[in-house]
Amino acid sequence: MTPFVSEILGTTLLITLGTGVVANVVLTKTKGFNSGWIVISFGWAIAVFVGVFASAASSGAHLNPAVTLALAIAGKFEWGKVPSYLLAQFIGACIGATLTWLAYKPHFDETEDPSAKLAVFSTDPAIRRPINNLITEAIATFIFVMAILALTKGDSSLGAIDALPVAFVVLGIGLSLGGPTGYAINPVRDFAPRLMHAFLPMGKKGPSDWAYAWVPILGPFIGSVLAAFVYGMLK
Repeated sequence: MTPFVSEILGTTLLITLGTGVVANVVLTKTKGFNSGWIVISFGWAIAVFVGVFASAASSGAHLNPAVTLALAIAGKFEWGKVPSYLLAQFIGACIGATLTWLAYKPHFDETEDPSAKLAVFSTDPAIRRPINNLITEAIATFIFVMAILALTKGDSSLGAIDALPVAFVVLGIGLSLGGPTGYAINPVRDFAPRLMHAFLPMGKKGPSDWAYAWVPILGPFIGSVLAAFVYGMLK
């Protein structure tokens, strides 16, 4: 695969499984209905694991504009490739959100609560205080990106198992810092699915809450830039 196709594939898998676990928890009459935050956190960790091992060999498995930007700032990635990676990640996230909608369409039809439908596609704070929510997203992404920048490859590869450290980091962030905002830590994870929520045909879906959308977009970028600069100073 080309890196462009690889980023599309990896991000598609990430968002399909990630939004899929949320759908399984919040939508009416699913087998996993109301199973809770721990299930969502584990589901997103597995989503990252699958997305990373599927695309790492061809593109490095960024799957996240915040990661791409941080790697470029840190001198680990060419600036000229940044736009194509961001476009691929956006396309993959749109595809992934659409696949989740198709997989759970009868449950979207049965669900009466518009906020539950929106929760599948986008994050929403437990307490809406935009500046505090922005800080939370920046802190969570700072930790996520610092961990990625600090990861070192061993002398021998374990194949797909090499993706586990990143998945564990995402699991830890979800369990420890995910409560206030739902931990986007990835601008396209929130923006692209939110956009698809606005366009996909769902009855009683309500507005897409664009007034909050800037927080899970800007927060991860702030956290990633800070992580890249701190990493550079420490090194």
